[in-house]
Amino acid sequence: TTRLVLQCGADSLAGDRLGCFNLTLRGHGDCVAFMQKFRVPLLLCGGGGYSIRNVSRCWAYETGVALGQELSNSIPPNEFLGYYGPDFKLHLTPIAELSNGNSKSDLESKKTAIFQQLSHLDFAPSVQMHDRPEDF
Repeated sequence: TTRLVLQCGADSLAGDRLGCFNLTLRGHGDCVAFMQKFRVPLLLCGGGGYSIRNVSRCWAYETGVALGQELSNSIPPNEFLGYYGPDFKLHLTPIAELSNGNSKSDLESKKTAIFQQLSHLDFAPSVQMHDRPEDF
């Protein structure tokens, strides 16, 4: 039976000290929702991130998405609430000063090249091939 494992690393989030991908929690959650469209058992694993307050936000939000639960943007009172100031909100605001240096045409050309390379790979005989779900 097919199963999926999704490693939910948070170092791509806005405000992470290592990465500068500037992603939002909603972007991460969209990945979880996309993988759920395959309608097979899905195991979500925690992953990296260098800002503990953002890692916990990310995992909480992704768990909510996986369970079909909308979480409040206000972080409820708890013994760690001080970590989430100054706004005490679940969702992160992307850093406006970071610009996206990728053009749509450059990304499309890279995607085409990757898919072309993948088309030359032999698939494992015991793994069924499936069409992927439609893009958002």
